[in-house]
Amino acid sequence: MKLLRVGPVGTERPAVLDDSGTLRDLSGLVSDIDGALLADEGKLARIRTAAASGELLRLDGAGLRTGPPVARIGKIVCIGLNYHDHARETGAAPPAEPILFMKAPDTVVGPDDTVLVPRDSVKTDWEVELAVVIGRTARYLETDAQALAAVAGYAVAHDVSERAFQIERGGQWDKGKNCETFNPLGPWLVTADEVPDPQNLGLRLWVNGELKQNGTTAEQIFPVAEVVRYVSRFMTLYPGDIINTGTPAGVAMGHPEPKPYLRAGDVVELEIDGLGRQRQTLRNA
Repeated sequence: MKLLRVGPVGTERPAVLDDSGTLRDLSGLVSDIDGALLADEGKLARIRTAAASGELLRLDGAGLRTGPPVARIGKIVCIGLNYHDHARETGAAPPAEPILFMKAPDTVVGPDDTVLVPRDSVKTDWEVELAVVIGRTARYLETDAQALAAVAGYAVAHDVSERAFQIERGGQWDKGKNCETFNPLGPWLVTADEVPDPQNLGLRLWVNGELKQNGTTAEQIFPVAEVVRYVSRFMTLYPGDIINTGTPAGVAMGHPEPKPYLRAGDVVELEIDGLGRQRQTLRNA
């Protein structure tokens, strides 16, 4: 299934995109798309049945905003330097273990919402990423099968980053990762049954119509199952938590000087095979 949330900021309603591509209202069945729903196999089954029957109210998507596909996200765990090609372009050695950092849930916005260039920013960068959405409580997972069984689905994430804040200002990466609007998510949460191999997905990103990233999850140093299993050894994952699994080569930081960092007025578009497409226009904070 392709689950999504539509409507104005703060008042989004749950919806589903059925097999014919028709947008259907879920508000008569569930109150929202969140961790509680993702952990409830009975409710998910009822959504599948209702979507297939055509009984759900059709929504007119014209002019309707798409919000983040998951509400009340508990935490966002991010994996740094997780693509062989991205490590090469930045001159970094592939890490021996996954690099973890966190993004606050309040960085999440809709897939087509405005992204803000922070005040005093000179190095705002783009990163298309595969987001893993957790569907069951996971702690101390032992096998890849257990890890994949904990995944509710997948989504497109834009891990916007301010490199000067991240690298040149001391401390942890977090100050370059948690600026307002720095995690567009969606348009859909695509349930795991529709993604048989998360290591076979193409990722692409354009800036002002120019292709900048064109990668594949096959290049991940630590595959999705290993990442979920690894993270569960250090923290408990709960339904509705997100893991951003890293970005392929092609970020601004990896370009020769002068590096083409983002500015107000730039338009960024990104997509992942089968998971939908985002489009953001940047403006100054």
